[in-house]
Amino acid sequence: MTTIETLYKLYQKHPFVTTDSRNTPEGSLFFALKGESFNGNRFAAQSLEAGCSYAIVDEQEAVINDRCLLVENVLRTLQALARYHRKMCNIPVIGITGTNGKTTTKELMAAILSKKYTLLYTQGNLNNHIGVPLTLLRLTPEHQMAVIEMGANHPGEIRELAEIADPDYGLITNVGMAHLEGFGSFEGVLKTKGELYDYIRAKKGRIFINCENPYLESIARDIEHVPYATKPGYPVWGEVLNCSPFLKLRWHLDYSDSHYDATTNLIGSYNLENALAAICVGHYFGIQATDTAEALEAYVPSNNRSQLKNTEQNVLIIDAYNANPTSMAAAIHNFEQYKAPHKAVILGSMKELGVVSQEEHKRLAFHIAEHNFDRVFLIGEEFRQANSDYPLFSDADSFIDYLKELPLQGYTILIKGSRGNHLESIVPFL
Repeated sequence: MTTIETLYKLYQKHPFVTTDSRNTPEGSLFFALKGESFNGNRFAAQSLEAGCSYAIVDEQEAVINDRCLLVENVLRTLQALARYHRKMCNIPVIGITGTNGKTTTKELMAAILSKKYTLLYTQGNLNNHIGVPLTLLRLTPEHQMAVIEMGANHPGEIRELAEIADPDYGLITNVGMAHLEGFGSFEGVLKTKGELYDYIRAKKGRIFINCENPYLESIARDIEHVPYATKPGYPVWGEVLNCSPFLKLRWHLDYSDSHYDATTNLIGSYNLENALAAICVGHYFGIQATDTAEALEAYVPSNNRSQLKNTEQNVLIIDAYNANPTSMAAAIHNFEQYKAPHKAVILGSMKELGVVSQEEHKRLAFHIAEHNFDRVFLIGEEFRQANSDYPLFSDADSFIDYLKELPLQGYTILIKGSRGNHLESIVPFL
């Protein structure tokens, strides 16, 4: 079996790692991962022919020559190599997780920190047991800092990711009801997200924390805090100045009378907490407030997160990357405050809520009924038991068929739902 030390020496000579036999740059290392429907061992020979220098495999029959390196488990080896490499790179690492807002916060944080540092940060949604090690293996001697996003849908996952990334600093954006099929309860979510705090506590590191969040405060004992809030009395605090449609905020630093403003490209007042978290981290690491403002104003969200899109027929607020009861409530509340003559809401169902799914979808339908929106459409079988009078569609395709017959025109439309609903597919028809 090939040892990590031996593999690391090869990695230093061939520092590009791939897990996709269709993406095999010359001189790279191919890790033959397995999944429910694929087995990378079968593509080891192909990866070598296509340009990889070595293939790391965990099946004896995949060893066709001395460029195929046999290990006990390819995934565990990939994670161990990333952990080893991170230890060799003596730079500050910030770990970030949370139920809502972690990706937006990570992106804002990266925009701010990049004003001063050569930064590595998680790209896209590479925040799981494969994405985190792949991100860490992109660290080079030029990097001065790293921001690593960590996602989870089962207990213990954040702990495993923290052990790989070895963060010196931690940030949990918030804790809400999401992935309850895996976590079992809100307490399970809190405990799992808190595994990041547990790691930072054991390492005697620091956390950046919204001190107005009682759930986070309850699990943050005995860790050095760097606090932020939405009210005075903290070294970093801020407030919403305007949100029509984009968030304009003001923040204050170090208990002084001076303040700083920025108009972002983010839709929703709930993004204030995300922005303040990023501001707090930037301030701690010495980013000038003027540079912070520039970074906040230059950042443009993508990937169906808090996006504003003007079409020929409507104005769309697209927040369809993910959804849970907490983020749904925030989006609906924000949309209610939005000034527009004709407002419509298209809601996709909330996935992975387990035994509380029916109750939460009923509650959401009732919550929507309390608002005076002109049109409401529900998409997803989870709404079937909500006993709502709103038009219900089993999936995005059936709603598209409806739109082809009865198009919507002249509306400002909130599109919000879990990624599994594929709500992005309806956008071209609006």
